[in-house]
Amino acid sequence: MSNPTTITANPGEQVVDIERVINAPVADVYRAYTQPELIAQWMGPRGYEMEIDTFDVRDGGSWRFVHITPEGGKFGFHGSYHSVVPQTSMVQTFEFEGAPGHVSLERVTFEGEGDATRVRVHAVYQTVEDRDAMIDSGMAHGVTEGYERLDELLVRS
Repeated sequence: MSNPTTITANPGEQVVDIERVINAPVADVYRAYTQPELIAQWMGPRGYEMEIDTFDVRDGGSWRFVHITPEGGKFGFHGSYHSVVPQTSMVQTFEFEGAPGHVSLERVTFEGEGDATRVRVHAVYQTVEDRDAMIDSGMAHGVTEGYERLDELLVRS
């Protein structure tokens, strides 16, 4: 059973809030966020492959991956981890390489709810225009499909 993904982006604000309940324990969801071989299987839209360049989940660590479309188009993303509290939260930057210099700061939290996990993402953009550009890029589609893929991955595990 797949739960809805809620994406809130109030007009005129620099913030996007995302929330989703994943039908798996916190330890499993956190592992899917922090192990490169797992994150490559679920993050992003269906049909895209992920090539991971760097994935060092720790305070001061960094990450970089490239999404590859079925047609061969490539979209790179990178950031740094500022705070990692295992199975609780992560604070990281996020930058789409197609729009360099437009960095957001994200906090991801993992909250146990019995055998499920509530994932919350709070992303702050430098400007309302940056936030709106991210929304207009199809972010909601990629995030929603990614969480559906995460549900499917955790059912198989």
